Amino acid sequence: MELDEKSKLLTSSLKLDLKNKALLSQGQENIGSGSNLWVIFALGFLGGLIALLTPCVFPMIPLTVSFFTKHSEKKSKGIANALLYGFFIVLIYFLLSLPFHLFDSVDSQILNTIATNVWLNLAFFAIFVFFAFSFFGYYELTLPSSWANKMDAASSKIGGALGIFFMAVTLAIVSFSCTGPILGGLLGGTTLAEGDVATNLSAGMTGFGVALAFPFALFALFPAWLNSLPKSGGWMTTVKVVLGFLEIALALKFLSNADLVGHWGILKREIFIGIWILIGLLTTLYLFGIFRFPHDDPKGKLTIGRKAVGVVSALFSLYLLLGLTGVSNLKLLSGFPPPEFYSVFEQESDCPLGIDCFKDFETGLAYAKEKDKPILLDFTGWACVNCRKMEENVWSEPRRL
Repeated sequence: MELDEKSKLLTSSLKLDLKNKALLSQGQENIGSGSNLWVIFALGFLGGLIALLTPCVFPMIPLTVSFFTKHSEKKSKGIANALLYGFFIVLIYFLLSLPFHLFDSVDSQILNTIATNVWLNLAFFAIFVFFAFSFFGYYELTLPSSWANKMDAASSKIGGALGIFFMAVTLAIVSFSCTGPILGGLLGGTTLAEGDVATNLSAGMTGFGVALAFPFALFALFPAWLNSLPKSGGWMTTVKVVLGFLEIALALKFLSNADLVGHWGILKREIFIGIWILIGLLTTLYLFGIFRFPHDDPKGKLTIGRKAVGVVSALFSLYLLLGLTGVSNLKLLSGFPPPEFYSVFEQESDCPLGIDCFKDFETGLAYAKEKDKPILLDFTGWACVNCRKMEENVWSEPRRL
């Protein structure tokens, strides 16, 4: 009885006075929002760097820089034009994100609805698979050539700053077959990230544009460095194929969202991880030359870089396999695979970590009153990545509760 009385006193002391709800959010409004945007900017920047290595963009660097440095009366003028060209590239990709802010102003929940809608997630899945097979070389994904021709003609006729702007637009259109799937991945990633989707997308698109513009400005300042650039070749095709495998892995996340929200029970956690293991193994086999795609050079040499990426892919597949067998908890990927209780094996509870939970508030409240226990409210969602991270990384640590 003495222990029971102490337990009651403890639980009473832990009860929350909801009359002082303002204290919960005091000083918390902006925590993490700024750092989150910088992370998304960095991811966009990384995507831009990857796009630079593709055959649609890489050969344009020496050609464009040479054009500005050789066709200007003064060297300083050529450098200024190249810097302006880079600025316009950043501006164009930032402007592409603005329409999403308009959607958000019409309905503050519209982008969240898009991220959790079953049919839209299925549409995203199909689009990413379509992007992936374009990277595999089965077809070319391009915008109408007339658009690029018109922009190129406008840049030649107008000249000056406006002409340079149209040159930047031409680059964006011509390189779309390589940048489009990467930008699609960026769009998909921002719908899964914490915070305002439109703001996240603007940060990511800006980072992408900065990375894409950076070499044009850098080599305009130091044109002699152009000689140190690697030659175009089959390695760029390898980059596209690896990106194709990554597109399929990301596409699977959207299919998983649809499956979770729809409660179909098709893509359980073990199946999801198993498919990712298969994708990782196929990537490894491709990088080591076991099989090739239609646009690959049949005599392609396995470079040290290609072998190194192949080893990383193999290690990642092993990491997933350890998670599938229960040796690892896959904390590095928490939030992406389906939750642990969404399993092909029968679970004692369909709640996180097997705890007792109630999905009806009134039922849970009645139980808490009966047992005189405090209440923990979990505002969660089936397609909520951050909810999964909280459940798997924070709730699983007793010292954090």
